Amino acid sequence: MVSEGKFGKFGGMFAPEILVPSLKELDRAFKQFCADEDAKKELEYYLSEFAGRETPLYLCSNLSKEYGCRIYLKREDLVHGGAHKLNNTLGQALLARYMGKTRLIAETGAGQHGIATAMAGATLGMKVDIYMGSVDMARQKLNVFRMKLMGANVIPVDTGSKTLKDAINEAMRDWIANVEDTYYLVGSVVGPHPYPTIVREFQRVIGRETRRQILEKEGKLPDVILACVGGGSNAMGIFYEFLEDDVRLIGVEAAGKGLDTEMHSASCCLGTEGVLHGAYTKILQDEDGQIKPSHSVAAGLDYPAVGPEHVYLQEIGRVEYVAVDDEETLDAFEVLCRKEGILPALESAHALAYALKVAEELEGGVIIVNLSGRGDKDVETVAEMRGYLFER
Repeated sequence: MVSEGKFGKFGGMFAPEILVPSLKELDRAFKQFCADEDAKKELEYYLSEFAGRETPLYLCSNLSKEYGCRIYLKREDLVHGGAHKLNNTLGQALLARYMGKTRLIAETGAGQHGIATAMAGATLGMKVDIYMGSVDMARQKLNVFRMKLMGANVIPVDTGSKTLKDAINEAMRDWIANVEDTYYLVGSVVGPHPYPTIVREFQRVIGRETRRQILEKEGKLPDVILACVGGGSNAMGIFYEFLEDDVRLIGVEAAGKGLDTEMHSASCCLGTEGVLHGAYTKILQDEDGQIKPSHSVAAGLDYPAVGPEHVYLQEIGRVEYVAVDDEETLDAFEVLCRKEGILPALESAHALAYALKVAEELEGGVIIVNLSGRGDKDVETVAEMRGYLFER
């Protein structure tokens, strides 16, 4: 059962008392924003004219021929900035302005949410501060520079594991101290209510387009839809429109160095129930409730929890959650480059890797993979891990 702020027993508003009035204000403002025709038209304008929507649903002809089924990619990598993240940041930045806020803060892991927030802030004339773990900054140098080019202040976080979890912690502290003029622009379907709902609603554009496009191309719904899952916004964005249909939905987490190790980010697969960053969900924790370090070759999946709606969908059996390790991901990354001339984000390559396994058992079927981002940011990582040398 889904009620406001809860997905079954998951979700909720586990937040410091000082933030509760602001979260309730945000909930009211979001509902007003969604009912305001002028606000909706402005968002549609920016999604079309600035972000470049709608994105294509592309048939991978070479892979389809090889595997004997029709494999489509929802090309979110073609959104301005290189990922699905801009769908959400444009929506929330407009909401922030609607609420009279003048400053945006955000956290980022792979950097794509940070870039998307910086882009939205620049086009709407708002000050932007981005928190990013120093480990992620080191492996995503290009994205750090892109954020700075857009006028954002990138603040390194050197506490904890120095990754996304810790960046969220620092952003929350900032918001508590500056709640009057600052809007915390959350990047995934995580956090206290109403954030999981807000982010899902702004990402639903992916699923709405996909549904119409596949019916136009195939005359029927797909057999399977796959998306990578870290916090889970791109997956929720494409899954939500198909929850009532006879379509197999698969969320692909990061198995990292292996599910039999401590070096993974598979919260749905191996996490236990608890509270993190304002929501009751599944998290990677020890027997004492201390958060375990997470790992993925993809910085955007390197997070020790998952959105509460995903856990609910897993619990009721509507969505399957699986995991793919780093090596399988790198293989899929290279396959898509060589077979289709498309450079995927390492996050998206997780979904593609599992899709190719599904394709082997689905002769004549139709598969859609949400290609949530492009892989320019990951080329150096892949080159290092696969022993390639750059010519100089």
